[in-house]
Amino acid sequence: MKDQEYIEVYGARAHNLKNIDVKIPREKLVVITGLSGSGKSSLAFDTIYAEGQRRYIETFSAYARQFLGGLERPDVDKIEGLSPVISIEQKTTNKSPRSTVGTITEIYDFLRLLYARAADAYSYNTDEKMVRYSDEQIKDLILKEYQGKKIAVLAPLIKSRKGHYRELFEQVAKQGFVRVRVDGEIKEITKGMKLDRYKTHDIEVVIDRLAVNYTAEKRLEETIKTALYTGDNILMVIAVDTEKPRYFSRELMCPTTGIAYPNPEPNTFSFNSPKGACSKCNGLGTIHEINIQKVIPDPSISIKNGGIAPLGEQKNSWIFKQLETIANRYAFQLTDPIQGIPKEALEVILNGGKESFSVAQK
Repeated sequence: MKDQEYIEVYGARAHNLKNIDVKIPREKLVVITGLSGSGKSSLAFDTIYAEGQRRYIETFSAYARQFLGGLERPDVDKIEGLSPVISIEQKTTNKSPRSTVGTITEIYDFLRLLYARAADAYSYNTDEKMVRYSDEQIKDLILKEYQGKKIAVLAPLIKSRKGHYRELFEQVAKQGFVRVRVDGEIKEITKGMKLDRYKTHDIEVVIDRLAVNYTAEKRLEETIKTALYTGDNILMVIAVDTEKPRYFSRELMCPTTGIAYPNPEPNTFSFNSPKGACSKCNGLGTIHEINIQKVIPDPSISIKNGGIAPLGEQKNSWIFKQLETIANRYAFQLTDPIQGIPKEALEVILNGGKESFSVAQK
C-alpha cells in the first residue's frame, strides 16, 4: 500500500490564525471544527483554497492572466502537497433537488462534455462496443429486415428541444420535402406551420415512402444517402404496419442487434434534459408514490365511518356526493366495509377512470 500523502501547512497567519502548522491527509473527507472565530474558514478558504487557486492561475499564460487579475499570496510560510482546488461558497444554495455538488461547482458541465466527446458507447443488449456501418451495410440491413414491407425513411432534425420551428418547416419545404413527423405523428407541411414553443419536440423529415424489395434497391440507395445527409448521418425507418421506429447510422451501431444511437451530446448525459433524464423519475432520483396502507389503514371500516383516512367520516360535501354516485353505479353502500367494495369501484375512487358520472344537485 502506498504511504499516506498530506497537505502540509506551515505558519498560517490569516485573520485569527496564530502561526499554526497542520497536516491534512489527502484523498480523505476532512472536517475542520472549532468555536466561532477560531479560524476554521480562514484555514480552509483564505489559506488552503486561496493558495491552490493562485498556483493554478499561475500555470496560465500571461495573456490569460491579464483577464483574471492578480491573486495575492495568503499569509502563510509554506504549503506542500497542494493540488488545484474547488470551493463551494458558504451561502444558502438553491434547495432544488436538481442542484448537486457537480452542478454548483460546474464539474458536471465538464463531465458531460467529456462523456460526449471522449467516451466509448456500448450496446445495452449485448455489451458489445458500438461500431460504424457504411451506407452499403445500412442498405443491406434494411433489405433484410423490411423485405416485402412498406416503410417510411425519415431524417431526424430535432430531438427533445423546445421551439416553434416555423423557419425550419419553411426551410424543409423549400428543399422539396412535403411531410414531417412531429412528436410521433406524420403531417403534411403547411404554410405558416409552427409548434408550441414551450414544449419539447421531436421532428423528423419524411425522405421517402417505399415498398422494400430488390427491384427498388437503387431507389433505396439514393433515399439512404439523402436521409443521412439531411439527418446528419442518422436516419430512421418506420414500417407502416408497426409504426415502430428503428435508427440506422454511420455512427455507433451494435454489430449484433443492429440498434443504433445518435451521436452523444452533452445533454445526453444531463438529468436536467428530457434527452438524458430517467423517464421514470424525470432525473430527480426519487419517485413519490402513495402508501395505500395509510390511505386505507383498516379495510374493515366503511367509507361512511372514515375508512378512507384523508376524507374522514361522511359529511355533507361534494366529494361524498361523488362517492354516493359511484356507489349507486357499482351497487354498494357507503356503510359497507371497504374490503367488500368491488375492486373496479375502489379503483375508480382511488385512481379515477374514463367513465363519466352525473351528480344530482340537491
